Amino acid sequence: MSKSLIELSADIIAAQAEHRSMTQEDMAQGLRTVFQTLRDLHQTYQSTEPGDPEAKSELAYLRQHPLESIQRNQVICLESGKAYKLLSNRHLALYGLTPREYKKKWGIPQTTPLSARSLTQRRRKLAKEMGMGAQLAEGRVPIFPV
Repeated sequence: MSKSLIELSADIIAAQAEHRSMTQEDMAQGLRTVFQTLRDLHQTYQSTEPGDPEAKSELAYLRQHPLESIQRNQVICLESGKAYKLLSNRHLALYGLTPREYKKKWGIPQTTPLSARSLTQRRRKLAKEMGMGAQLAEGRVPIFPV
């Protein structure tokens, strides 16, 4: 079971008192300061979590239906619940995953891009305008020459 904020504050001040001399007033003031800091950190952490039940239920739904996390203007990370235009390798590395592992874990087909659909469409259009497909086809060596 985790310790309460008061117990954590007392442990911190006790450890501090072992290494330097402190009066009772210093200890009381330190205890108040440490407790206030820990409480502020705890409240900040609570507010950054998708705390409202609606957000949690939406994330739970998306985890059940992972393909719906890839939307027109955003893709929602099923690990963190945050919305992005693109799930980058760097972001997934925070959770110890590669894009391949992420897709396998959540049952997303390997050919599905981890980017918002609008971004994927824009990139596809640019590639076609630049003739990238034709350039790739020219560069390929046929397996069975005709």
